[in-house]
Amino acid sequence: MAIITAISNLLMAVFKAVMNLLWGDLITIPLPGGSSIGISLLVLLLIPAGIFFTIRTRFPLIRLFPEMVRLSFEEKDEKQKDALSGLQALILSTATRVGMGNMVGVVAAISAGGAGAVFWMWITALVGSSTAFVEATLAQLHKEKDPIYGGYRGGPTHYLQNFYGKGGKKHILAILFGLACLVCWCGISQVIGNSVSSSLENAFNIPPIWSTVVLVALAAVIVLRKNATMKVLDIMVPIMAVFYILVTFYIIITNASALPAVFTRIIEEAFGLRQMVAGGFGAALMNGVKRGLFSNEAGCGSAPCAAAAANVDHPAKAGLLQSFGVFIDTIVICTCTSMIMLLAPQDKIAGLEGMQLLQEAMRCHFGDIGVIFIAVTLWLFSFSTFVGVLYYARSNVAFLFGDSMKAQFIFKLWALLMLFIGGLAAYTFVWDLGDLGIGLMTVFNMLAIIPMSGQAVKALKEYEQLRKR
Repeated sequence: MAIITAISNLLMAVFKAVMNLLWGDLITIPLPGGSSIGISLLVLLLIPAGIFFTIRTRFPLIRLFPEMVRLSFEEKDEKQKDALSGLQALILSTATRVGMGNMVGVVAAISAGGAGAVFWMWITALVGSSTAFVEATLAQLHKEKDPIYGGYRGGPTHYLQNFYGKGGKKHILAILFGLACLVCWCGISQVIGNSVSSSLENAFNIPPIWSTVVLVALAAVIVLRKNATMKVLDIMVPIMAVFYILVTFYIIITNASALPAVFTRIIEEAFGLRQMVAGGFGAALMNGVKRGLFSNEAGCGSAPCAAAAANVDHPAKAGLLQSFGVFIDTIVICTCTSMIMLLAPQDKIAGLEGMQLLQEAMRCHFGDIGVIFIAVTLWLFSFSTFVGVLYYARSNVAFLFGDSMKAQFIFKLWALLMLFIGGLAAYTFVWDLGDLGIGLMTVFNMLAIIPMSGQAVKALKEYEQLRKR
């Protein structure tokens, strides 16, 4: 018994040390006035890499934005029925990007860093879009046929294997990335279950057991069927995103006179001009950067699983579409959530935090129905995220355990169990496992896309030359 306790304590100590290394303040930069900025390892990896990719690809989100929009309407090659179109790959990645991070994450960023956090989320999206382009293009360049589901599959496990692997043996970095994905997505499943059940309980007084049973049953019907995922997401994601945007536009239009003051506040607080207390600038900067990075997921290696499944006639097309996905997630959806809060009467939401802040802001705009709207929206966003990550898991499960439908089925059942358990209670340790998973995914992914980025840049130059011809 003593040995088991000692081993358990050792594992927990290692777990905490790795979590602190990934998410804790690795370095602290002092600022004038006694404030400081604490920077984590993940921010140190993602921001400089994003700037590097942005310079190498020459600001694709700005320079090639019209092309990204055009590609979103490009028709699918009907000869490849099982493969995803570029637009479907964009919808799939948007399903996972546009999730709780766009609501809970943005609320947390503004609660901790003020309105200035929004500005730094925008800047993060600019550099993150270039990272998304590089990893998605690499996923296309290194994809393979999927013998289980049809179409294509790939992602970081494949380009890590191709870059580092020798002699046909699975490389340890590719294996660790695949394992980190499965750990992360099981943790996310629990977070989704708890967020959905708690939001419905707050809005409708529905007991968690009933909302959780319905959620798991609906999810099972979709994910346990062989190719039902994209049929659902094709309908669900555009409707929920467009409806959320339209509601926000209504709020913006009806509060148009307050917009100049809101944007002035965002800029002033972004640089700490209104926050004279210690930590004002640092809080705005780091909260905006962190929430922006992990809302759009650029660099963590999840979206490339969707990009690899796309059937496009040039790898750069998948990269440009995923870059556009970062714009949709952070510039559009996250800004919508920000406007809901910042255009609400500040005296009525003062002192509130988290989802209570967002729900009360919606109550100011629409009354009690606003609270219900947020609960339903969170349900849709969370549900689409769960369905999307189960699609991502396909290629990683296959890489780790071979082309076995049995292995695919077992992982899906495990994820559904995590969804059910999370709906009934919040287990902080399991949620931390999700954070650990996405942190490790990011580290392993960056070990590949930084040295391999030249392949993506070459593909972009080739594509632009073809377009000119």
